[in-house]
Amino acid sequence: MEDRVQVIASKKNSRITIGIIPGHYATNHSHVNYYVDMTAIKTSCKMARDAATELGHEFTNTYVDTIICLEGTEILGAFLAEALSQSGINQGNDINLITPELNAVSQMIFRDNTQKKIWGKRVLLLISSASTGKSINRAIDCLKYYSGELVAVGAIFSAIDEVQGIEVRSLFSAEDLPSYDSHPANECPLCKKGAKVDALINSYGYSKL
Repeated sequence: MEDRVQVIASKKNSRITIGIIPGHYATNHSHVNYYVDMTAIKTSCKMARDAATELGHEFTNTYVDTIICLEGTEILGAFLAEALSQSGINQGNDINLITPELNAVSQMIFRDNTQKKIWGKRVLLLISSASTGKSINRAIDCLKYYSGELVAVGAIFSAIDEVQGIEVRSLFSAEDLPSYDSHPANECPLCKKGAKVDALINSYGYSKL
């Protein structure tokens, strides 16, 4: 697979890149025709800082108390909090960063000691990839339970523009990926053609079959 990787640079900052590998992949929610590798943005200090600066421009007019980091976005989230606190409506404010636990059915859980960072707070949800919106919808349900208000969604890559009326602001979109396609497993055109699944993918990476 690695010999098929294509590097895509951000249109706003060429130092921010993702890798894409065409193929047939299965996620928990759907089948897609690209694996999007965001490892560098999640792990590289310099790239994460650059990415956070660009993403932060999207939220300069959005007041945020807490950033919830999902799918390994903690480093990006820390730099995003720093960027937001340096300019715009959040200038000078402290911003909380937390990562929820996930139970056996992938429901988000916050323990008693972190619930105070959610209760009555304005929350930005940071996610690595949004292809169907199911993970974001689960997060919205969770925040309602803990009396938090989701005011913004940020992503490294997103194939959707909004969820429940909330815009998804991302560094990369489906426009950056030629012919990106996502389908429920029972409607996958590659499966119907008899094409084998190349790998199982999630926010941690991929496992070849």
